[in-house]
Parts: sequence; C-alpha cells; structure tokens
Amino acid sequence: MLKTGKILRFDEVRGYGFIVPNEGGEDVFMHANDLVDEKYLYQSGREVEFFEEMGEKGPKASQIRLVYRSSPRRSTPAVGFSSGGPDAPRITNPGVDEPDTELDEYDDQDEADTLTVAELRTELTDLLLDTDDTLTADQIKRIRTRVTELARVHGWVAS
Repeated sequence: MLKTGKILRFDEVRGYGFIVPNEGGEDVFMHANDLVDEKYLYQSGREVEFFEEMGEKGPKASQIRLVYRSSPRRSTPAVGFSSGGPDAPRITNPGVDEPDTELDEYDDQDEADTLTVAELRTELTDLLLDTDDTLTADQIKRIRTRVTELARVHGWVAS
C-alpha cells in the first residue's frame, strides 16, 4: 500500500534512516537500496512516498520516492539574468540590483558562519529544490560541485 510521510532522519554514510508516516503509527525503516532518487536528496523533513512492508524487525519502506510540490513557473527571467543565452544583455532591476546597505552591518563582524562542505551541500540542495522543483538530480549535482569548488577557492567553507 502506497503511503506518505516525512523523513525523520537519514544517514547518507550508513545508508539508512526512518520515516514518520503521515497517518501515524510506528516509524518506518528506510534503506539506501530502496531509494528511487539520488541518496543525497533524502534529508530530514523531506516528504516521501513509499510502499510499506513488514520486515523482520518491523515496518520497512520500499520504492521510496521524494514528493515534489509543484510551484508556479517564472514567466520572467530571474533577477540579473536573461532568457536569451550567455551573450544576451543582462537584465537589471532598479532598486533590486543596488547594494543592500542593511547587510553592511555583517561586514564588520569578526566571526562568520563558516559551513563544512557537507553543510553547504545540504543547504544548497534544499535551496535549489525550493527554487526550482524541475531540476534533475544530475543538474543539482553539477551545480553543487561548481559552487563547492568556488567556495573552497575563496575559503568560504571549512576544510
């Protein structure tokens, strides 16, 4: 029977975790071998759908798929971008593309919020999925790789 729930926790290294079913009841065991999408996409709090089976030690999920909420597609290009390709003129938005003076207060702080590479990957994945739910796993992986490389070069992440 197809069910839905939210990931309670999932350890990408060990390859297992637990799902809290939406209809209540006992937490359901999940294993990396039963994931339909890329393993790194399965984060705590993400909604999934799965088939529940009874395993030796209790309920076990199979065919675990992430649930994506559709969002309205942009009818205009994102701020600072054009839909005409790399050689097209850059679109600017007066009042939006100007520097944000409210953020200047953070420039004087000695302590920055430095993330580990794993934390950056997690936050970036969540951001990308929230921004455009039509991105494929391969697209997300390529974007994350390039942003992570950039962050390392600039010292934005802890080594």
